[in-house]
Amino acid sequence: MTHPEEGRTPEEQRLGPVLRRREQVQPGTTDQRLLDTEGDSEWVHTDPWRVMRIQSEFVEGFGALAELPSAISVFGSARTPVGTPEYDAGVRIGSALVEAGFAVITGGGPGAMEAANKGAREANGVSVGLGIELPFEQGLNPHVDIGVNFRYFFVRKTMFVKYAEGFVVLPGGFGTLDELFEALTLVQTQKVTRFPIVLFGTEYWGGLVDWLRNTVIAQGKASERDLLLFHVTDDVEEAVALVTKETGSPTPS
Repeated sequence: MTHPEEGRTPEEQRLGPVLRRREQVQPGTTDQRLLDTEGDSEWVHTDPWRVMRIQSEFVEGFGALAELPSAISVFGSARTPVGTPEYDAGVRIGSALVEAGFAVITGGGPGAMEAANKGAREANGVSVGLGIELPFEQGLNPHVDIGVNFRYFFVRKTMFVKYAEGFVVLPGGFGTLDELFEALTLVQTQKVTRFPIVLFGTEYWGGLVDWLRNTVIAQGKASERDLLLFHVTDDVEEAVALVTKETGSPTPS
């Protein structure tokens, strides 16, 4: 016997917390769409499904990093060649941070990131790499002991901040600048506290600092005190000392 409502499109449809009316009503039910083995597979590319992927990335990242000791995130260019002074500085910084009692977190790629991971590993410390899915993906460098690959930049950046107590920023490009200004914004707006940011390389970063002072601050777009949000140095020991001073030195491993 046919039910009188069969074949009729309802005027209102409730799908969990979502309300749909009139032309936005979808055919069938959520259970039907879940259990139906045939049909379009485009649903795996929809925003609701992306939310699940995003959630899973947070869960995986939190699970992998929750038991890390005190850590410092080190940023820098993936294009820094092996054997250059910048690469060698990255190795020494990674090693010095471990000797000061910190784990080292990088983006897991080559160049300056690889250098810091190498220094941490050679110092028998915890060497972490947080990779990102890119069209020119190169994978995690061989000096990473704990690695997590992410699809979404914003999830990855959350991990850099949540599981680190400060940043050391080596010379780098757009990605490094993105991470640097993300951190500066979080500190300026007091979303994070006691979060030292050290720029390594006075010659490289000097032009940026001058622009901030002579243009951004001079035109009232930022305050003079915002220059106190970061430190600039060429000395590895000073960089580590600045991080240690503001975070409180952990117990060396």
